[in-house]
Amino acid sequence: MEKIRLGKTGLMVNRIGFGGIPIQRLTEDEAVTIIKRCLDLGVNFLDTANGYTVSEERIGKAIKGRRDDVYIATKSGGRTRKDIEQHLELSLKRLDVDYIDLYQFHGVNDQATLDKILDPEGGLYKVFVEAKKAGKIRHIGITSHHLDMAKTLVKTGHFETIMFPFNFITCEPADELLPLCREYDVGFIDMKPMAGGMLENAAVAFKYLFQFPDILMIPGIAKIHEIEEIVGLFGGPHEMTAAEQAEMKRLTEELGTRFCRRCDYCQPCSEEIAISMLMTFPSFVKRLPPDWYLKSPWIPQLMEKAVNCSDCGECEERCPYHLPIREMMKESYNLYEEIKAKHQS
Repeated sequence: MEKIRLGKTGLMVNRIGFGGIPIQRLTEDEAVTIIKRCLDLGVNFLDTANGYTVSEERIGKAIKGRRDDVYIATKSGGRTRKDIEQHLELSLKRLDVDYIDLYQFHGVNDQATLDKILDPEGGLYKVFVEAKKAGKIRHIGITSHHLDMAKTLVKTGHFETIMFPFNFITCEPADELLPLCREYDVGFIDMKPMAGGMLENAAVAFKYLFQFPDILMIPGIAKIHEIEEIVGLFGGPHEMTAAEQAEMKRLTEELGTRFCRRCDYCQPCSEEIAISMLMTFPSFVKRLPPDWYLKSPWIPQLMEKAVNCSDCGECEERCPYHLPIREMMKESYNLYEEIKAKHQS
Protein backbone atom coordinates (compact mmCIF):
# COMPACT_ATOMS: atom_id res chain seq x y z
CA MET A 1 0.00 0.00 0.00
CA GLU A 2 1.20 3.50 -0.83
CA LYS A 3 2.87 5.46 1.98
CA ILE A 4 2.60 9.18 2.66
CA ARG A 5 4.56 11.51 4.91
CA LEU A 6 2.30 12.65 7.75
CA GLY A 7 3.17 16.33 7.73
CA LYS A 8 5.95 17.62 9.92
CA THR A 9 5.87 14.44 12.05
CA GLY A 10 7.89 12.81 9.30
CA LEU A 11 6.06 9.54 9.97
CA MET A 12 5.70 7.43 6.83
CA VAL A 13 2.22 5.96 7.11
CA ASN A 14 0.19 3.85 4.74
CA ARG A 15 -2.76 5.81 3.37
CA ILE A 16 -5.27 3.59 5.14
CA GLY A 17 -5.14 3.53 8.92
CA PHE A 18 -7.37 1.97 11.57
CA GLY A 19 -10.06 3.80 13.53
CA GLY A 20 -10.54 2.23 16.96
CA ILE A 21 -14.14 3.15 17.80
CA PRO A 22 -16.13 0.16 16.43
CA ILE A 23 -14.06 -2.55 18.16
CA GLN A 24 -15.67 -1.48 21.44
CA ARG A 25 -18.81 -3.39 20.51
CA LEU A 26 -17.00 -6.63 19.65
CA THR A 27 -15.66 -9.38 21.86
CA GLU A 28 -12.00 -9.07 22.75
CA ASP A 29 -11.04 -12.04 20.56
CA GLU A 30 -12.94 -10.61 17.59
CA ALA A 31 -11.29 -7.21 18.03
CA VAL A 32 -7.78 -8.63 18.31
CA THR A 33 -8.30 -10.82 15.24
CA ILE A 34 -9.48 -7.84 13.17
CA ILE A 35 -6.58 -5.63 14.23
CA LYS A 36 -4.05 -8.36 13.42
CA ARG A 37 -5.62 -8.79 9.98
CA CYS A 38 -5.30 -5.03 9.40
CA LEU A 39 -1.60 -5.23 10.27
CA ASP A 40 -1.14 -8.19 7.92
CA LEU A 41 -2.71 -6.14 5.12
CA GLY A 42 -0.18 -3.35 5.65
CA VAL A 43 -2.12 -0.96 7.91
CA ASN A 44 0.52 0.68 10.10
CA PHE A 45 -1.35 3.51 11.84
CA LEU A 46 -3.80 2.69 14.62
CA ASP A 47 -5.92 5.42 16.19
CA THR A 48 -7.82 5.19 19.46
CA ALA A 49 -8.57 7.37 22.49
CA ASN A 50 -8.67 7.31 26.26
CA GLY A 51 -12.44 7.69 26.05
CA TYR A 52 -13.00 4.67 23.79
CA THR A 53 -13.55 2.26 26.72
CA VAL A 54 -11.78 -1.04 25.88
CA SER A 55 -10.31 0.04 22.54
CA GLU A 56 -6.80 0.83 23.78
CA GLU A 57 -6.50 -2.48 25.67
CA ARG A 58 -7.54 -4.48 22.63
CA ILE A 59 -5.08 -2.68 20.38
CA GLY A 60 -2.38 -3.30 22.98
CA LYS A 61 -3.06 -7.04 22.90
CA ALA A 62 -3.13 -7.14 19.09
CA ILE A 63 0.24 -5.40 18.60
CA LYS A 64 2.09 -7.57 21.10
CA GLY A 65 5.38 -8.48 19.45
CA ARG A 66 4.73 -6.09 16.54
CA ARG A 67 5.28 -2.70 18.18
CA ASP A 68 8.00 -1.67 15.73
CA ASP A 69 5.65 -2.26 12.79
CA VAL A 70 3.01 0.28 13.82
CA TYR A 71 2.40 3.88 14.76
CA ILE A 72 0.06 4.29 17.70
CA ALA A 73 -2.12 7.40 18.05
CA THR A 74 -4.40 8.09 20.98
CA LYS A 75 -6.09 11.10 22.54
CA SER A 76 -7.00 12.86 25.76
CA GLY A 77 -10.11 14.94 26.25
CA GLY A 78 -8.72 16.18 29.55
CA ARG A 79 -8.95 19.89 30.23
CA THR A 80 -6.73 19.99 33.32
CA ARG A 81 -3.10 19.02 33.82
CA LYS A 82 -4.10 16.27 36.24
CA ASP A 83 -6.60 14.72 33.85
CA ILE A 84 -4.18 14.71 30.91
CA GLU A 85 -1.37 13.20 32.96
CA GLN A 86 -3.71 10.49 34.27
CA HIS A 87 -5.06 9.79 30.79
CA LEU A 88 -1.56 9.45 29.35
CA GLU A 89 -0.39 7.02 32.03
CA LEU A 90 -3.56 4.98 31.61
CA SER A 91 -3.13 4.89 27.82
CA LEU A 92 0.46 3.70 28.13
CA LYS A 93 -0.68 0.96 30.50
CA ARG A 94 -3.66 -0.13 28.41
CA LEU A 95 -1.66 -0.17 25.18
CA ASP A 96 1.25 -1.82 27.01
CA VAL A 97 3.80 0.42 25.31
CA ASP A 98 6.66 2.65 26.47
CA TYR A 99 5.70 5.54 24.23
CA ILE A 100 2.88 6.80 22.01
CA ASP A 101 3.76 7.98 18.52
CA LEU A 102 1.04 10.64 18.27
CA TYR A 103 -0.77 12.08 21.26
CA GLN A 104 -3.73 14.33 20.47
CA PHE A 105 -5.90 16.89 22.19
CA HIS A 106 -9.37 15.42 21.70
CA GLY A 107 -12.30 17.44 20.37
CA VAL A 108 -11.16 21.08 20.40
CA ASN A 109 -14.06 22.99 18.88
CA ASP A 110 -14.01 26.46 20.44
CA GLN A 111 -11.64 29.33 21.13
CA ALA A 112 -11.99 29.09 24.91
CA THR A 113 -10.60 25.55 24.90
CA LEU A 114 -7.75 26.53 22.58
CA ASP A 115 -6.90 29.46 24.86
CA LYS A 116 -6.72 27.04 27.78
CA ILE A 117 -4.38 24.80 25.82
CA LEU A 118 -2.04 27.57 24.67
CA ASP A 119 -2.09 29.77 27.78
CA PRO A 120 1.57 30.89 28.12
CA GLU A 121 1.42 30.62 31.90
CA GLY A 122 -0.04 27.19 32.66
CA GLY A 123 -1.41 26.01 29.33
CA LEU A 124 -2.16 22.36 28.72
CA TYR A 125 0.14 22.30 25.71
CA LYS A 126 3.03 22.37 28.17
CA VAL A 127 1.88 19.04 29.59
CA PHE A 128 2.24 17.49 26.14
CA VAL A 129 5.66 19.11 25.65
CA GLU A 130 6.84 17.75 28.99
CA ALA A 131 5.59 14.28 28.06
CA LYS A 132 7.46 14.56 24.77
CA LYS A 133 10.70 15.50 26.52
CA ALA A 134 10.21 12.55 28.87
CA GLY A 135 9.94 10.20 25.87
CA LYS A 136 6.34 9.21 26.60
CA ILE A 137 5.02 10.72 23.37
CA ARG A 138 6.76 11.56 20.11
CA HIS A 139 4.41 13.93 18.29
CA ILE A 140 1.58 16.29 19.20
CA GLY A 141 -1.71 16.47 17.32
CA ILE A 142 -5.24 17.76 17.77
CA THR A 143 -8.77 16.84 16.63
CA SER A 144 -11.80 18.97 15.88
CA HIS A 145 -15.25 18.90 14.29
CA HIS A 146 -15.57 22.65 13.68
CA LEU A 147 -14.15 23.83 10.35
CA ASP A 148 -13.31 27.43 11.31
CA MET A 149 -11.72 26.21 14.52
CA ALA A 150 -9.72 23.60 12.63
CA LYS A 151 -8.27 26.29 10.39
CA THR A 152 -7.30 28.32 13.45
CA LEU A 153 -5.66 25.27 15.03
CA VAL A 154 -3.52 24.67 11.95
CA LYS A 155 -2.39 28.29 11.80
CA THR A 156 -1.14 28.28 15.41
CA GLY A 157 1.83 26.22 14.26
CA HIS A 158 1.74 24.21 17.50
CA PHE A 159 0.24 20.98 16.19
CA GLU A 160 1.90 18.47 13.90
CA THR A 161 -1.35 16.83 12.79
CA ILE A 162 -5.03 17.61 12.72
CA MET A 163 -7.84 15.07 12.60
CA PHE A 164 -11.06 16.22 10.97
CA PRO A 165 -14.12 14.60 9.30
CA PHE A 166 -13.82 14.39 5.52
CA ASN A 167 -15.92 12.47 2.99
CA PHE A 168 -17.97 13.32 -0.08
CA ILE A 169 -20.81 14.57 2.13
CA THR A 170 -18.62 16.51 4.56
CA CYS A 171 -16.45 17.75 1.71
CA GLU A 172 -15.80 21.31 2.91
CA PRO A 173 -12.20 20.64 4.09
CA ALA A 174 -11.07 20.25 0.47
CA ASP A 175 -11.49 23.96 -0.25
CA GLU A 176 -9.62 25.60 2.63
CA LEU A 177 -8.48 23.22 5.38
CA LEU A 178 -6.42 20.86 3.22
CA PRO A 179 -4.56 23.67 1.41
CA LEU A 180 -3.86 25.25 4.80
CA CYS A 181 -2.47 21.96 6.14
CA ARG A 182 -0.14 21.78 3.15
CA GLU A 183 1.01 25.36 3.69
CA TYR A 184 1.80 24.73 7.37
CA ASP A 185 3.02 21.15 6.82
CA VAL A 186 0.39 19.75 9.18
CA GLY A 187 -0.53 16.11 8.61
CA PHE A 188 -4.22 15.62 7.77
CA ILE A 189 -5.91 12.61 9.36
CA ASP A 190 -9.31 11.92 7.89
CA MET A 191 -11.78 10.70 10.46
CA LYS A 192 -15.15 9.42 9.27
CA PRO A 193 -14.19 8.69 5.64
CA MET A 194 -17.47 6.75 5.52
CA ALA A 195 -19.40 9.44 7.40
CA GLY A 196 -19.40 7.64 10.71
CA GLY A 197 -21.03 4.55 9.25
CA MET A 198 -23.73 6.46 7.37
CA LEU A 199 -22.13 5.57 4.01
CA GLU A 200 -22.03 1.89 3.08
CA ASN A 201 -20.54 1.97 -0.42
CA ALA A 202 -16.80 1.75 0.22
CA ALA A 203 -15.84 2.02 -3.45
CA VAL A 204 -17.60 5.35 -3.88
CA ALA A 205 -16.40 6.70 -0.51
CA PHE A 206 -12.73 5.89 -1.02
CA LYS A 207 -12.50 6.60 -4.73
CA TYR A 208 -13.67 10.11 -3.91
CA LEU A 209 -10.88 10.41 -1.32
CA PHE A 210 -8.19 8.89 -3.55
CA GLN A 211 -7.99 12.21 -5.40
CA PHE A 212 -6.35 13.70 -2.28
CA PRO A 213 -2.97 11.91 -2.23
CA ASP A 214 -1.64 13.38 1.02
CA ILE A 215 -4.34 12.45 3.53
CA LEU A 216 -4.39 9.55 5.98
CA MET A 217 -7.80 7.86 6.07
CA ILE A 218 -8.80 6.02 9.26
CA PRO A 219 -12.07 4.14 8.75
CA GLY A 220 -13.57 2.48 11.79
CA ILE A 221 -13.34 -1.26 11.22
CA ALA A 222 -15.66 -3.83 12.80
CA LYS A 223 -15.36 -6.75 10.34
CA ILE A 224 -12.47 -8.31 8.47
CA HIS A 225 -14.18 -8.08 5.09
CA GLU A 226 -14.44 -4.28 5.52
CA ILE A 227 -10.70 -3.69 5.69
CA GLU A 228 -10.06 -6.30 2.98
CA GLU A 229 -12.44 -4.47 0.64
CA ILE A 230 -10.95 -1.04 1.39
CA VAL A 231 -7.34 -2.18 0.99
CA GLY A 232 -8.34 -4.05 -2.17
CA LEU A 233 -9.56 -0.82 -3.74
CA PHE A 234 -5.96 0.42 -3.88
CA GLY A 235 -5.11 -2.37 -6.30
CA GLY A 236 -7.79 -1.39 -8.79
CA PRO A 237 -8.65 1.77 -10.74
CA HIS A 238 -8.92 4.86 -8.55
CA GLU A 239 -11.30 6.66 -10.89
CA MET A 240 -15.03 6.24 -10.41
CA THR A 241 -17.12 4.53 -13.03
CA ALA A 242 -20.12 6.36 -14.43
CA ALA A 243 -22.35 4.23 -12.21
CA GLU A 244 -20.30 5.13 -9.12
CA GLN A 245 -20.45 8.82 -9.98
CA ALA A 246 -24.22 8.56 -10.30
CA GLU A 247 -24.42 6.79 -6.95
CA MET A 248 -22.30 9.47 -5.27
CA LYS A 249 -24.59 12.13 -6.71
CA ARG A 250 -27.65 10.25 -5.44
CA LEU A 251 -26.23 9.81 -1.94
CA THR A 252 -25.08 13.42 -1.79
CA GLU A 253 -28.56 14.62 -2.64
CA GLU A 254 -30.18 12.16 -0.23
CA LEU A 255 -27.85 12.48 2.79
CA GLY A 256 -26.77 16.05 2.19
CA THR A 257 -30.17 17.31 3.24
CA ARG A 258 -30.19 15.16 6.38
CA PHE A 259 -26.59 14.97 7.54
CA CYS A 260 -25.18 17.04 10.40
CA ARG A 261 -21.58 18.20 9.91
CA ARG A 262 -21.30 19.19 13.61
CA CYS A 263 -20.22 22.70 12.65
CA ASP A 264 -22.43 24.08 15.48
CA TYR A 265 -23.43 27.18 13.56
CA CYS A 266 -26.92 26.35 14.85
CA GLN A 267 -25.87 27.40 18.35
CA PRO A 268 -26.62 28.95 20.78
CA CYS A 269 -29.85 27.16 21.64
CA SER A 270 -32.21 28.98 24.01
CA GLU A 271 -32.95 25.64 25.72
CA GLU A 272 -29.24 24.73 25.87
CA ILE A 273 -29.71 21.62 23.72
CA ALA A 274 -26.49 20.16 22.30
CA ILE A 275 -28.06 20.06 18.85
CA SER A 276 -25.26 18.53 16.78
CA MET A 277 -24.63 15.81 19.36
CA LEU A 278 -28.31 14.95 19.37
CA MET A 279 -28.57 14.88 15.57
CA THR A 280 -25.56 12.56 15.22
CA PHE A 281 -26.95 10.05 17.72
CA PRO A 282 -27.86 7.57 14.91
CA SER A 283 -24.15 7.42 14.07
CA PHE A 284 -23.39 6.41 17.68
CA VAL A 285 -25.93 3.61 17.35
CA LYS A 286 -24.20 2.32 14.21
CA ARG A 287 -20.70 2.38 15.68
CA LEU A 288 -20.93 1.83 19.43
CA PRO A 289 -22.25 -0.84 21.80
CA PRO A 290 -25.63 -0.03 23.44
CA ASP A 291 -24.04 0.16 26.90
CA TRP A 292 -21.96 3.12 25.74
CA TYR A 293 -24.97 5.37 25.20
CA LEU A 294 -27.54 3.71 27.47
CA LYS A 295 -25.32 3.82 30.56
CA SER A 296 -23.51 7.05 29.77
CA PRO A 297 -24.67 9.78 32.18
CA TRP A 298 -24.67 12.54 29.57
CA ILE A 299 -26.79 10.83 26.90
CA PRO A 300 -29.93 10.73 29.14
CA GLN A 301 -29.27 14.37 30.02
CA LEU A 302 -29.03 15.17 26.31
CA MET A 303 -32.33 13.46 25.64
CA GLU A 304 -34.04 15.21 28.56
CA LYS A 305 -32.96 18.54 27.10
CA ALA A 306 -34.38 17.52 23.72
CA VAL A 307 -37.85 17.24 25.23
CA ASN A 308 -37.63 20.91 26.18
CA CYS A 309 -37.24 22.11 22.59
CA SER A 310 -39.41 25.21 22.25
CA ASP A 311 -39.75 24.68 18.48
CA CYS A 312 -38.57 28.23 17.86
CA GLY A 313 -36.74 27.27 14.65
CA GLU A 314 -33.82 29.65 15.19
CA CYS A 315 -31.36 26.78 14.79
CA GLU A 316 -32.70 26.01 11.33
CA GLU A 317 -32.36 29.64 10.29
CA ARG A 318 -28.66 29.55 11.26
CA CYS A 319 -27.87 26.16 9.68
CA PRO A 320 -25.75 26.72 6.54
CA TYR A 321 -26.91 23.35 5.18
CA HIS A 322 -30.65 24.04 5.66
CA LEU A 323 -31.21 20.88 7.67
CA PRO A 324 -34.64 20.06 9.17
CA ILE A 325 -33.04 20.20 12.62
CA ARG A 326 -36.20 19.97 14.72
CA GLU A 327 -37.41 16.94 12.82
CA MET A 328 -34.00 15.24 13.04
CA MET A 329 -33.78 15.86 16.79
CA LYS A 330 -37.16 14.24 17.30
CA GLU A 331 -36.05 11.24 15.25
CA SER A 332 -32.94 10.84 17.39
CA TYR A 333 -34.98 11.08 20.58
CA ASN A 334 -37.46 8.48 19.33
CA LEU A 335 -34.59 6.17 18.31
CA TYR A 336 -33.08 6.47 21.79
CA GLU A 337 -36.41 5.70 23.48
CA GLU A 338 -36.93 2.72 21.18
CA ILE A 339 -33.49 1.27 21.97
CA LYS A 340 -33.87 1.94 25.69
CA ALA A 341 -37.25 0.16 25.79
CA LYS A 342 -35.83 -2.81 23.89
CA HIS A 343 -32.92 -3.25 26.29
CA GLN A 344 -35.03 -2.78 29.39
CA SER A 345 -37.55 -5.43 28.36
